[in-house]
Amino acid sequence: MKAWLAVVVLFASIQGFAQNQKPVTLRSILLEQLQTTHNAKDWFVPISVATDGLTAEQANWKDGKGNHSVGQLTYHLLFWNKRELAKFKGETLDKFSGNNEETFDNFDTKKWNDTVAQLNQVMTDLEKFVETADEKTLTANASDIAHIGTHNAYHVGQMIFVRKLQGVWDPDKGVK
Repeated sequence: MKAWLAVVVLFASIQGFAQNQKPVTLRSILLEQLQTTHNAKDWFVPISVATDGLTAEQANWKDGKGNHSVGQLTYHLLFWNKRELAKFKGETLDKFSGNNEETFDNFDTKKWNDTVAQLNQVMTDLEKFVETADEKTLTANASDIAHIGTHNAYHVGQMIFVRKLQGVWDPDKGVK
């Protein structure tokens, strides 16, 4: 295990014991990161809230300044999270040119609801992977799993920004 990861787990475990909580583990930290970017409200808005209530037309809206639409951002997260899950499971990866713009540009408004549902399922499957992976597999993939949470949070922030610009964000959902 990387030294920084060991320090984080050790520090979190000590805090958990001090507060009479269950000991914090690498698994619990990674699972929490995935859940809070998926559908558990915490410090920031999760994907489920960022995409909730948007029509396909609203999801396709762009500000004209080069920012991606919420639909493009959602498709991008689906692409990368699905790819990472397949990698973790040892499945053959779909061909990819390496052009990251393609992971935004394949958004289709006709498939908006399906894209959201697929992303929800992939996030659920990633959580199940973390819950059930053996220690060796979990440790080997820990850094990538942590990066998934960070990547998701980054793009959810962009989704909220775009929704605010469009005037279709309800500040009562977590970001004023």
